[in-house]
Amino acid sequence: MSYENGLSMEERVSSLFQPDTLLPDQYLDTYRRKLHLEPEKKLMLAILEDAVACFQKYVSARDGKGKVLFQDAEGWIMEENDDGLFSFAHVCETLGFDPAYLRQGLKAWKQQHAAQPIQAKSYQLSPRRRKSRRGVPLSGGARRRLRRAAGR
Repeated sequence: MSYENGLSMEERVSSLFQPDTLLPDQYLDTYRRKLHLEPEKKLMLAILEDAVACFQKYVSARDGKGKVLFQDAEGWIMEENDDGLFSFAHVCETLGFDPAYLRQGLKAWKQQHAAQPIQAKSYQLSPRRRKSRRGVPLSGGARRRLRRAAGR
């Protein structure tokens, strides 16, 4: 009796016990990454995202830590002669971005942000309840010392 591929039952059973011929490249393909440098690109994207976030978040920082974070991010982004693996230019080119275009956009964003006046945050506080003057009992000696300290 033959099946769809034209082999009899005996031939199909005997083919189960024959060794498969497999080339080393075929074997190693199962262990290789499907996308070349995918984890490294994810790391580079995370570095770029963090730098842009620090640049935008701390552009108008007044505390020391915020200023340092902004200066570090700005220095890394604006550096043009760095040939390192994780330099701004190399990260952008690896991810498919134009580093000059990103620099220009961030500079324009910084100038636009600097032109806007800084809005102070205001909080509505609930009015204080006044306490009665006689809320805390004082002894006579404590009352005299308190009046003397107040200059009365």
